[in-house]
Amino acid sequence: MKKYFLPAAKTALVLVYLVILAGALVRMTGSGMGCPDWPKCFGYYIPPTEQKGLEFTANKTYDKGQVIIKDETLLVAKEDFVATSTFSQNNWEPYTKHDYAIFNPMHTWVEYINRLCGALAGIACFVTFIFAFGYWKENKKIVLYSFLVCVLMGFQAWLGKTVVDSVLNPVKITTHMLAAFLIVALQLYVIYIVSAKNIVRKFDKKFNITLIVVLLFTIVQVILGTYVREFVDTIEKTGAPKEFWLLKPELSFYFHRSFSIVVFLANLYLLLRNKNLQLGFEKVNWIVRILLFEILTGVVMSYMNFPFGSQTLHLVLATFLFSVQFYLLLESRNSKTY
Repeated sequence: MKKYFLPAAKTALVLVYLVILAGALVRMTGSGMGCPDWPKCFGYYIPPTEQKGLEFTANKTYDKGQVIIKDETLLVAKEDFVATSTFSQNNWEPYTKHDYAIFNPMHTWVEYINRLCGALAGIACFVTFIFAFGYWKENKKIVLYSFLVCVLMGFQAWLGKTVVDSVLNPVKITTHMLAAFLIVALQLYVIYIVSAKNIVRKFDKKFNITLIVVLLFTIVQVILGTYVREFVDTIEKTGAPKEFWLLKPELSFYFHRSFSIVVFLANLYLLLRNKNLQLGFEKVNWIVRILLFEILTGVVMSYMNFPFGSQTLHLVLATFLFSVQFYLLLESRNSKTY
């Protein structure tokens, strides 16, 4: 099983990145309530593609839990039954977790694909956990952390349910994103343990401390970014055109924008210290490049009225930035003092 662990772990990591990308697409398209129930979607394992699939249909067989939309309300089938020619309220009960009852085919399928990606990632993480037992005698931490990833994937799925039930509560969305980052960090850690090569790098205390600080800065920026996004979503729902979305932003936007300068300078310090002291950390170059593109997408969103795909790219770059910073921290902590 040992030889299959690393490919499985890397596959699981790629699928988690895919889930984050799909989640970013859900946010960009406003599809978070595309499936108003969980784990099914409108009570189906495969949701309908047309509105009529959610309308009451005479003589149709309904399974328990299937959903229809009637009078702008979600109704859930109480039991399995065959509908008569007329609608009977006795066969149905209201969906009580929220009152959102809108069907948009695009939103539904974007959210549904997001959930499918999450299911695939969960399966891949479980398979990785099974293969981790090949290291049981050598390093039990690999098994432990692989199991913890599986637990977090389950927690993430449950958290996704609460996000839908709360009709996209901002705090729960932020927690959902941070949980994804924690999963990525744990997966990178087990991959590092197994695949770390004996490359000579110098340990530098200031470099290591600064790296921890910039990693925390990145997390703060992600949290601020989710609040900015929530503000934008609120303005968008009013029907205002894109050029008005940031006309009168909240304080969080200004802090998020200005703090990016601090983040860039801190990462630039890492680059210069690594170069001047010849520490040997090549990934710090990746960090600065990713950060420059991240700032660029932020500028584009702010001054070019959120062109298509810019929000998704902004979030994906933030995920990659966090990933490289965290992996670099692992390399730094395991380097040698000279």
